[in-house]
Amino acid sequence: MLGRALLPLRAFLGFTFCFAGLQKLANPGFFQATNPGSIQAQLAGAVRRSPIHSLISPLTHLAVPLGLLIAFAELAIGIGTLLGLWQRLAAAGGVALSLLLFLTVSFHSSPYYTGADIVFAFAWTPLLLAGAGPVLSADAAIAARARAFGGSRGVSADDASRREVMLKGTVTAVAAVAGLLLGGVVAGLGRLAGGTNSNSGAAALPSPATGSAGPGGSGGSGGSGGRHPAGTALGPAKDVPVGGAASFTDPGTGDPAIVIQATAGKFVAFDAVCPHAGCTVGYDQSAALIVCPCHGSQFNAATGAVETGPAATGLKPIPIAEGGNGQLYAP
Repeated sequence: MLGRALLPLRAFLGFTFCFAGLQKLANPGFFQATNPGSIQAQLAGAVRRSPIHSLISPLTHLAVPLGLLIAFAELAIGIGTLLGLWQRLAAAGGVALSLLLFLTVSFHSSPYYTGADIVFAFAWTPLLLAGAGPVLSADAAIAARARAFGGSRGVSADDASRREVMLKGTVTAVAAVAGLLLGGVVAGLGRLAGGTNSNSGAAALPSPATGSAGPGGSGGSGGSGGRHPAGTALGPAKDVPVGGAASFTDPGTGDPAIVIQATAGKFVAFDAVCPHAGCTVGYDQSAALIVCPCHGSQFNAATGAVETGPAATGLKPIPIAEGGNGQLYAP
């Protein structure tokens, strides 16, 4: 009964972790620093928001190897769970990986149960404590095969145990090679297909030729040389397309930010750090929404308010104004 009771949990966790690993390998954008959904962007978000940010910061220089490690770890955990092979070890890996993702990605989810990672961490505990059980389990089948070999041949318990180790090692090696081949094929197909493209629709504002100025100042690169608002010059307003967006760095916080010109001459700007897990959001011009590429949160492009979760709060607005010199300014 235990084995049958664990089958739905094994099937769900095994499939989900296999899918998560293969999805990362199939998406070239996951390893491209310029993509807002990349491992680099997620690590940058974790450095800003994670309670273990001091441990995450040195890993930003190893983003691609770390991304590959996470993807293949998810695939290995998923395959082991589906097969019931090294199940307690796979479950321990699932707990550790889920807790790591909780501390780096979904720690600030509010309420806490809206973040999936903490749920996954606890979902692995029955398999960690009980193993896969005797139903559709490679661990149980190998142990039974070794016991049958010992009984039929009249060999010692040590010989039967050695045979179990050999059988388990052979099955593990075959599963590992199959997993590597599967991951390699999926990665190759993903690159041929082009992967998931960024939908941010926002080019970066070029730095202005001159820096910030105080109230009533004038100047800036190009433009009329008229008076402009107080604050820091962000770049030319003409570089924000009508109906489109551009990215910049918030001079007040240093966070990535986004400015949108929905209609001619009307600019709104927001902190581009998703409040759910710290990923960098982008503007989807076709849907006229600000979208998080990591977990799918959607925000109103005029107010920054949440349209679709899991984010529980909206984006922080940034006051922005166009000066007489054609530059955009923010405090």
